[in-house]
Amino acid sequence: MNTHAVAALAERSLARAGGTRFIPGNATRLLLDGPQVYPAMLEAIRRAKRWVHLENYIIRDDATGRLFCAALMERAQAGVSVRLLTDWLGSRGLGRGLASDLTAAGVELRRFNPPRFLDLLGNVSRDHRKLLVTDAGGAFIGGLCIGDEWAGEPERGIPPWRDTAIQVDGPAAMALNQAFEQIWTLAGGSIPAAQYAGEFPSAGDAEVGVIVGKPRRARIQRIVELLAAGAIDRLWITDAYLVAPRSLFQSLLDAARSGVDVRLLLPGASDLPIVRNLSRIGYRALIEAGVRIFEWGGPMLHAKTIVADGAWCRVGSSNLNSSSLVGNYELDVLLHDPDLGGQLEAQFRRDMANSAEVQLHLRDGGRTLERQLPEAVHPPDPAPLPRSRRFREARRRTGLAVRGLASAAQRSIFGPVAVGLTVLGLLFIVLPRTMGLVVAAVCAWLAIGATVQAFRNRVDL
Repeated sequence: MNTHAVAALAERSLARAGGTRFIPGNATRLLLDGPQVYPAMLEAIRRAKRWVHLENYIIRDDATGRLFCAALMERAQAGVSVRLLTDWLGSRGLGRGLASDLTAAGVELRRFNPPRFLDLLGNVSRDHRKLLVTDAGGAFIGGLCIGDEWAGEPERGIPPWRDTAIQVDGPAAMALNQAFEQIWTLAGGSIPAAQYAGEFPSAGDAEVGVIVGKPRRARIQRIVELLAAGAIDRLWITDAYLVAPRSLFQSLLDAARSGVDVRLLLPGASDLPIVRNLSRIGYRALIEAGVRIFEWGGPMLHAKTIVADGAWCRVGSSNLNSSSLVGNYELDVLLHDPDLGGQLEAQFRRDMANSAEVQLHLRDGGRTLERQLPEAVHPPDPAPLPRSRRFREARRRTGLAVRGLASAAQRSIFGPVAVGLTVLGLLFIVLPRTMGLVVAAVCAWLAIGATVQAFRNRVDL
């Protein structure tokens, strides 16, 4: 089999695993962090003449959220059809006042999947996607929500969360807009036929696959497993909340054991410490297989990217955990683009320079996990890299920090479980009648919900 046939087989396999096809004729632009991403998004909104479609898991009622809402309201008042879709759970912070202002200005606002008392499985699924598409051309997709955390506060010395997005211009933007139209309809909205997106003209040479993640489909999981199986030299993954399912975890182990340079860039400090601690429980097996793990030294690492062999690239909203892979609605793009791959690898190196590598060390007769600050990780450009105050202080203090990560992570997970079970047992002893009624009510609710679910004739496509 010649090289062209092998490449075609790889592309076909990835497309089928992701439930997509590769769309030619696109231009891509890598965007990093809120201060770079947000102005580009706002400019696209301001240039819209016919419609704006914004979908995001979190839209906060803060300075950044109000800035975006003001741009949406201005376009709506100018006669542009503006549709805003946000998740009911993720955007609980979007207050009624701001929501009323949006609606009064003509913005069509919908909240995805409000709770339904008897829909036991449906309540779990969230719209975790992050997407902006306008008729002015181009789509923005990545990991950034709309909030001050991603914008930072330079005047107070607070850096933005580290995150990644990609701007796609060309026919793939139309496919991304179709993904919005589908979930907008699922959320109870409708779009007049005259306002459906038309053709987006060719803008470049990149082929883009749009991966529409749906509950129980595990499309991104299959993509990552295929990339791990097919990688020859390098597989570099950045993820915010990695708790890999068994098969995906095994694919990383197998790739590293076969000689692939597998690297994971994960948060050192997280807004969800329990997820970070769950990630750390798997560190030892990964490191023993040859995977290199780096913990980011800044305020929060929220990016979700993969680059394999400097050419296959994935950017989007999916984290590598069961919630994203099989529970939520997600949206990612997959490209075979050496130029973009080179940019992602260069950024990965820069991020490594602001990270600490987790390593196994021989200490006190056994092997322990320790965080080793990098001694010679050189970014591709000579410009000094910004570091958070926390990271600078850590570097001055010591070259080794936070010993025994795995055992500490296990204590942080199982300690609260032990306390919770103890408290629950004591409540049954002290208040047996009350606890019995509570348990009976919960069982009745679950039984009714399960009965409804059993007789529901619904197939999600």
